[in-house]
Amino acid sequence: MCSGTFFLIYRIGWQKMKKPVVVFENYEYKYRSQKKPTLQEINLTIYEGERVIIVGASGSGKSTLAHCINGLNPFSYPGVQKGSLKLFGQEVSQLGIFGVSKYVGTVLQDTDGQFIGMTVLEDIAFAMENDRVNQEEMKVRTFREAEKVHLTDKLEAAPHDLSGGQKQRVSLAGVLVNKVPLLLFDEPLANLDPATGKEAMVLIEEIQRNTNTTVIIIEHRLEDALDQGADRIVLMEEGRIKADCTPQQLFCTNLLQKAGIREPLFLTALTYAGINLQEEMGLANIRELTLKEREKEQVCRWFYEKEEISCNKKSTPLLEVNKLCFGYEEGKNALSEISFTIAQGEMVALVGQNGAGKSTLAKLLCGFERQQKGEIYWKGKDISDFGIKKRAGYIGYVMQNPNQMISKPMVWEEVSFALELAEREPSYIKEKTEEILKVCGLYQFRNWPVSALSYGQKKRVTIASVLVQDPEMIILDEPTAGQDYGHYTEIMEFLVSLNQRGITILMITHDMHLMLEYTKRCLVCAKGRLIGDTSPSLLFVDDKLLEEANLKETSLFGLAKLCDLPPKEFIDRFIEKDSKIRKQMIRQEKLYSERKESAR
Repeated sequence: MCSGTFFLIYRIGWQKMKKPVVVFENYEYKYRSQKKPTLQEINLTIYEGERVIIVGASGSGKSTLAHCINGLNPFSYPGVQKGSLKLFGQEVSQLGIFGVSKYVGTVLQDTDGQFIGMTVLEDIAFAMENDRVNQEEMKVRTFREAEKVHLTDKLEAAPHDLSGGQKQRVSLAGVLVNKVPLLLFDEPLANLDPATGKEAMVLIEEIQRNTNTTVIIIEHRLEDALDQGADRIVLMEEGRIKADCTPQQLFCTNLLQKAGIREPLFLTALTYAGINLQEEMGLANIRELTLKEREKEQVCRWFYEKEEISCNKKSTPLLEVNKLCFGYEEGKNALSEISFTIAQGEMVALVGQNGAGKSTLAKLLCGFERQQKGEIYWKGKDISDFGIKKRAGYIGYVMQNPNQMISKPMVWEEVSFALELAEREPSYIKEKTEEILKVCGLYQFRNWPVSALSYGQKKRVTIASVLVQDPEMIILDEPTAGQDYGHYTEIMEFLVSLNQRGITILMITHDMHLMLEYTKRCLVCAKGRLIGDTSPSLLFVDDKLLEEANLKETSLFGLAKLCDLPPKEFIDRFIEKDSKIRKQMIRQEKLYSERKESAR
């Protein structure tokens, strides 16, 4: 646990002023199908009006903890619990899942599993229908919440037809109408573009401020989750609470790095500059950061110790798109006049606002949809009329929603399925499947049913099922959504290794860190148009482009401004340094693994 006089005073103050709403005492939870408890020795109290962020690597127990709070454990996912868990003074085991729902509203990470209504309007109003709210009040409340999440123009649409970010907002609106005293968000930012994610955090903060609602957020995107601050961060590791303290206290330790959680980028940059992080600096977010003049000078000295930046290799065009147009409805274009070229061996990010047409563009490239105008060329050959099967020989596609891709009950069967269909040699299928499962952090789950995996683990299964086919080009729709930093890095470094062997990669992403760290080029979309084709660092200093694409500047930009340094060059300097550090760490881990294997 984080410790210190300030922390003790902070906790004592909260206990005096606020009522406890969630209290774990010596709590343990073991799923019926498992031998060992997933949660162990949990002692945690969350107070009225607090905003608490829960972080941890995949499998650390975050989701299990959340399911215990909202009653899914044990009422939907059977298991054995020990110790005490009280919600607003009442034992959850005595409340039942319906009783818990009167206190806790949950926005799930897997939004498809939460939809009830046939339209957005019906889905938002569903809880009120259950409570027999009169129609006039129901209509007012439904439109009010839809307006808050910018969905008034989608009320008649089917939730399953929306983009990932829009689905997340439907679920959020459906929870907000309940007016429960505790809101639980399971990865609320996973499918949202940066600006919409910021709006979501602002909205959560406004609701909390106006109603004194308690908010618990489970999120991998810690920097974005802290945009409006937090009272505490709870760090979980292997089913136990590793830390429970303020953001400032946690950032002064190395606990996040040890747990494989990414800290805010501006903190990493300060560390690279050799600055010792202190609580009084205001480390929760870049807006609160204060640096002394000598610390600013230290950042400047580090910046001017520039390393040589490698030049991009010249390569030949692989995929050419010329004036592509497409619409799902007659007279309404989802894409208009899209033109760009991707060279062989490039790794490119496709970014932009939710509903900008990024996923639609990917479907056109793979042949899932047929363009109405324009051409698609592969190595100079027009493949516009090629079907899905023929294009699959060139381009592999990993969808955003893993549930739409998985067709086999077991993990091994799903990952090896394409190789079985291709009638590859059994020895090759075994070797290739094992290799990819290890890279994607799934080898230990190879004999598990897919249904037993978390959403993030299912995502890795779908990536693995495409990677085994060795396609010449891969399109990945949000490849790292729901992944902890360790698995994020593992997957991305594997994609880098593929890219270095000549595999071309196009990534649709809302993760601006991913774009900065792994790509040198980004295609920027907004409202069905391609509005930018630039480098990540140039994108983040273009205010007009950021606003139009519904993106937001990185905290590195804020740190550069604070130290009176040129933002574009500062971001480039950070990327180069971070890449070098990451490669060193990977080499060290590889050497360690080889030595460990040799010693056996």
